[in-house]
Formats: sequence, C-alpha cells, structure tokens
Amino acid sequence: MARQTGLVKYNGTMGGVRHFKIKGLAGDFAGMAGGPSAEQINNDPAFIRTRENMNEFGGSAAAAKSVRVALSQIIKQFSDPRLTGRLTAIMKQINLEDQSEARGRRAIEISTQRQYLEGLEFDANLSLSGLFNAPYSLSNTVARDSATFTIPAFNPANLVNAPAGATHFRLVNAIAVVSDWVFNDTTGKYEPTDIALNELADVQYSGYLDLNAVTAATTVTTTLPGSPTMTATVSVLNCVGIEFYQQVGSNYYLFASGNALRVDEVF
Repeated sequence: MARQTGLVKYNGTMGGVRHFKIKGLAGDFAGMAGGPSAEQINNDPAFIRTRENMNEFGGSAAAAKSVRVALSQIIKQFSDPRLTGRLTAIMKQINLEDQSEARGRRAIEISTQRQYLEGLEFDANLSLSGLFNAPYSLSNTVARDSATFTIPAFNPANLVNAPAGATHFRLVNAIAVVSDWVFNDTTGKYEPTDIALNELADVQYSGYLDLNAVTAATTVTTTLPGSPTMTATVSVLNCVGIEFYQQVGSNYYLFASGNALRVDEVF
C-alpha cells in the first residue's frame, strides 16, 4: 500500500506505479511495478541473457567493493555518493574486454586493463587538479610493494585552491592492491585470483602544512604490510590527494568536504 508523505507525494506502489528515491539524486522517481518472478529469471531459458548479465554485474560490483574496502580508512572524506556505481561501471568495462571466456563468465582482468582506473576522481564533482597544482612525481619499487610521492618546495598561495576557513592541508599517498576476478563454476560466483593479496593497502600523510607559508620539499612513502610478493594478476592503485584543516589552538580539524583523491597511477 502506498504511503502519502505530502500533498501529492508518497512512497510505495499505487495504481501499478512504484515511487522511490535514488541515493545521491534529488527529486522523486517512478517506474512500473511488477516484472518477471525470481523463479523465471533463475530458470526460464528466455532469461539466459539476464542471468549472464547478473553474473557479470555481481562480479563487477565485488571487484569495485575491493577498492572501497582497501581504502576504507580514507574513502569517506573523499568520495561522492555515486562512487560505488562509478567504480562498478569501470569494472564492468574491464569485464567486457575479456574475449576468452563465455558471456556470464568473462573475467575482470584489471591487470591487463589498468588504464580504465587511472585518473579516477573519488569525488566526481571535485578534481584534484582543481585544488592542487604543485609539481610532483610518483615512483614505485620493482617489487611493487611501495610507492613514493615526491613534491618539491612550493608556495601554496599560488598552487593550492583551499576552501574558505582552511589554515592547513595534508598531502595523502595511498596504495591499494586489487586482484583480477574470475568466475568460479563450483561456487557460481566471481572470486579474486589472489585472495591473500586482494585489498592489501597502506595510507600515509605529510605533516600539517601551512597554507600561508612556503612548503619545504616533501616526500610521502607508502609500504604494503608483510612484505608481500606481488603476482602478475594483481594491480596496485597509487592514489594521491589533499585534505584541508582548520587549526584551533593546538588542534587540527578536518574539513568534511572539499578534499580530493585521485587514482594517479596503476602499476
């Protein structure tokens, strides 16, 4: 039964029309209620393409979740409400690149399609380049277990676009391991090829840097815990970002918004 929430607004289904909200989007949405039953989708030969798409979408969502889990320490202050959907869409693009497996079982080979993730902004409405324009370089070890973010001395007044009220900022260097994913015929689900390596991560920060003073040369190095041995079917996302603070006395308070993080390289 529909439930009225205002003069003409309601939640639920009425007259065969379903009304609902979508996270991250303003306004009210509607669609026709009904459709095939779960039994039809799972067993009817007419829905074989639907089942194939469901398999691959589920695998893409699982691979996207690995990125979010690996970076869960910092993702909240950097992401927009639609990051999950955007990440899943990227994984689905990677999934479509596999030409060796049958539909419904195509692998998600991030290791061969890393370009899809490079340049990903965790907040689609806030680009890192719009906030931080100082020159920098990234380098990683041959073992792919460590990465260094190097920033020469610069003047924040010219190269940092800080939100009103901010007094300081920190630079962020994060690495996260994401495995390729393959379909397991026994379990009927997608699984990471390297479960022990998947979601390993490290996040490191610069010190608190004054927005009103020239910043000395800064180096921020991340290293994966446990000295893991990387395999050919895992990729390491190297993310760099900036977050802003307001100093009050001896305390630094992180801004809830206005921070940016980007996948700068995948190696």
